Parts: sequence; C-alpha cells; structure tokens
Amino acid sequence: MWVHEEDVTINNKTRKLTQVINEQHENVKYLPGHNIPENVVAIPDIQEAVQDSTLLIFVLPHAFLPNILPSIKQVIEERSSSASDGHFGCRGVSFIKGMDFCANTNMPVRVSQTIEKGLHNNQFAFSCGVMMGANVAVEVAAGQLCESTLASRFGTHATHGYDLDEYTRRILHLDETFRVSHIRDVAGAEACGALKNVFALGSGFIDGLGLGGNTKASLLRVGLHEMSRFCRLYFDGIEDSTFMESCGVADLITTCYGGRNRRCAEAFARSRIDGGGASNGAIGENMSPEDCTDLWETIERDLLGGQKLQGTGTTLEVYATLKAEGELDNFPLIKNIHSIAFQGEPIESIVDGIKIV
Repeated sequence: MWVHEEDVTINNKTRKLTQVINEQHENVKYLPGHNIPENVVAIPDIQEAVQDSTLLIFVLPHAFLPNILPSIKQVIEERSSSASDGHFGCRGVSFIKGMDFCANTNMPVRVSQTIEKGLHNNQFAFSCGVMMGANVAVEVAAGQLCESTLASRFGTHATHGYDLDEYTRRILHLDETFRVSHIRDVAGAEACGALKNVFALGSGFIDGLGLGGNTKASLLRVGLHEMSRFCRLYFDGIEDSTFMESCGVADLITTCYGGRNRRCAEAFARSRIDGGGASNGAIGENMSPEDCTDLWETIERDLLGGQKLQGTGTTLEVYATLKAEGELDNFPLIKNIHSIAFQGEPIESIVDGIKIV
C-alpha cells in the first residue's frame, strides 16, 4: 500500500506515518482507532508499491494523480515490455469521489479517464473502473454492513479467458460486511460519486438551520434529479438503473446524513448564523465571497485533521461548467448551494433551490 509519507507526533515523539502503520497497524492520522491487517504494508515509494501489481486501487485525493501517474506508468511499461505473451494484465479501480474539469473548455472529465490517459501506452490501453457507494470510511473500518457498486468494462482476460469484471468484483466483495454489485455504466457511477458531495453541502446547511427530515428529504429528491440531469447532459451511455444502485441514491443518502462534507457545511452554517463567520459580524445574512472562502479554509483545517473537503471544489467547478454552458437555470439547487457557499447568500435561502424546473 503506497502511503504519502509525512510526520506524525505520538507521545511527543515525531515519527514517519508509514513506520507507525507498519508497527502499530493503525493509520493514526486519518483512521485512528481501527486496526489494519498485518499483511497490509505501508510503502512510501510509489514505484516499489506497484511493482508486479495486476490490480491497482486508487484511494487518494485526485490532486495527487499528476505527480504519481508518471512513476506508475514507468513501472508497468517496463513490465509489459518484458511480458512473454505481450499482456501485462494490469487494470485499475478508482475509489476517488471527485471530478476533473478541462481548463480550456470547463467540461467535466472523469477521474478514471485521467488515470487511463496517464497510464496509456502504445503497447497497451490501461482500463480503469470505479467503486462508488454508501461507504463512510469509519463504518467500513468498523465492519458494519454496507454495499458498494463496481462499475467497469474490463472484458475477458487475454490469456485465460475469464470475466475480469466478475473476477474483480469477487476480490472486493465480502458477504458478511461489504457487498459489491457490478454495473457497466462507469460514467454514471463516477459522476454520482462526485456530485453527491455538492448536495451534502446543502444538507449541512439544512442541519445548521435546525430544519428537519421533511426538508432534507426534499433536498435529496431534487438532488437525485439534478444528478441524473447532469449525467445525461455531459456523458454518454447513462443508464436509469445506475441511480438506484448504491453508487446513486444510497451514496447520496449516507453522504447527506453523515460524512465530512455535510459536517463541515453544518459548521459553516452555524458559524454564519452565530455571527462568527464574517468580519462584519453578519448573522445569517449576506457575507462577502472572500469571507466565505476564509471560513471554508478555517473549518477544513480545524475539523478534518489534514483531510480535504471535496464538495466545495466540486461545487465551484460544476457551477463554472453550467454557467459557461448556459445551463444554470436548469439546476436551481446546485446554483443555490453555490450562492450560499461562495457568494455569501443567506443560509436560510437553501429552501429556495429545492424545486424541479
């Protein structure tokens, strides 16, 4: 397991995170209190970690990808050039719940596509599926039952002829605690995994206002509708059934009731309502865009212990795309969440976006 090396302080002593993981079998910084199996070894060198791999699992902030993909590519290129049958047998599954956007066009680019492009070579085409679902990390680590959706199009093994999609699903599936289904709609599953974080911000605003289940259910319904509309607008091959999988409605529900995006958005709302989130002392009223950005950065630093918010970045990028395409009026909830989060509109205006056009 590749781990980005960093220092952690334990009992007033500074140690390397990989050393702590390998000796204590616990990620004391990002998943404290949960045991990691002893056969999982933390390695700070990415090329050493991926050596001889046939399946690469990507679970990291997607901002890391530009730095690590060239190193991974070098390893699998060397392996493929020495393979006697011309097939090196490596594929990937991304657990990254985010989305890239083209700097020139503002159009959405799936993270799995970024991985495939970064690892592509004239000798082989690297295939990357995605794993998305209602999978809050601490609950998975605690062994609580959850479901997830593997979306992939790996096809059959070039040498042995078996179904690589089903083979991969079985690797990830555990009957007792982690039940994995398979679909072929990679674009739909991956887009849902990114977009649900936008609506988690809206859910946090609702919680900050002290509103109840009826309001949140309304937000979930409209959020699911806008997820579906966005997917069909920008991606081909979207299937209706995808939104009823764990990667769709289930992930939306769990993210809007738990998870760091909802929690930080509730803190953002409460800070503004209590008057602590703006230099001018505004209480539940308009706030400057600069103060909004500062408040998000403060909350991220204070509440997440080094982890990053995904919903804020995705909201900014999705909003920019919809605005450039003249589509904002067709996504009133996304537009409304952006207005509150980054333009300083009153928190209570969240209810204005809960409608279907």
